[in-house]
Amino acid sequence: MNIANIIGNHPKPLFSFEVLPPLKGKSIDEIYNTINPLLEFNPQFINITTHCEVFDKDGKRTRKRPGTLAVAVAIKHKYNIPVVPHILCGGFTREETEYVLIDLNFMGIENLLVLRGDGRNKENYQPEIGGNRNAIDLLRQINDMNHGKYLNDTEPYSSTVTNFHCGVAGYPEKHYSAASLEEDIQHLKEKVDAGAQYIVTQLFFDNQKYYDFVDKCRKVGITVPIVPGVKPIGFKSQVDVLPKIFSCSLPAELEKNLRMCKTDADAAKVGTEWAIYQAQELTKFGVPLIHWFTYSDPSQIVEIAKAIY
Repeated sequence: MNIANIIGNHPKPLFSFEVLPPLKGKSIDEIYNTINPLLEFNPQFINITTHCEVFDKDGKRTRKRPGTLAVAVAIKHKYNIPVVPHILCGGFTREETEYVLIDLNFMGIENLLVLRGDGRNKENYQPEIGGNRNAIDLLRQINDMNHGKYLNDTEPYSSTVTNFHCGVAGYPEKHYSAASLEEDIQHLKEKVDAGAQYIVTQLFFDNQKYYDFVDKCRKVGITVPIVPGVKPIGFKSQVDVLPKIFSCSLPAELEKNLRMCKTDADAAKVGTEWAIYQAQELTKFGVPLIHWFTYSDPSQIVEIAKAIY
């Protein structure tokens, strides 16, 4: 089922969430234990993050988490819920990407979230030699496969036609590498023009940033759904960590309340209450769906969902 067709106008926003594959050597039960408590809220789809390989202290390439493909297939067949694996440019060659896409197509997984990713060095991003540089290049590779054109085909358009449907990421406070929000939105429009069917935003804590972002997108001709991505703060340290990692700001009131917290439990309570407030206001705004970042801990999302859905 095409995710873009699921997202629409509803009296209340639909529910979806994102899971993180467990560390290498851990059981798939970690994923199931995240998903099971959230089933009562009728998730429309489940996103699965992916990570490029990294170098260990000895300079050897390693991957700390199992591939998104295995996790996506396991979820799809256990729960019969649409899955949306993340597909990255950073850390992968075009050939590696093609083989992953071939495997996904074999398994009947047609929805993808197409991302540039950070590669091996976030501060100085470089694509793999022979890899896609940006998400729009990856979109074009996927579009080629949707027309039966694969890498190194001896005859053009001679291969199996795929049927992938793609979403992309949007950044209400701009991607950290973009010179300005306006430039970032222009790049986003190029991705939509290249076939992206919906947008899921990076996490944000100030709803006004999202409202302004949607308005700017509409003014440049982006008409596809723009789904807000929301994550509740769960630890005291995140008041400093999250803005740095995700290039997002904290409203003064939220930051003040978090800095008054004595324990992580206090911070989680503040984070939960703020996320409920965000969701309530986003519902009034008329968003079609709220996408929740769980990071393998469903407890806060369950509490929030009970207050919203």
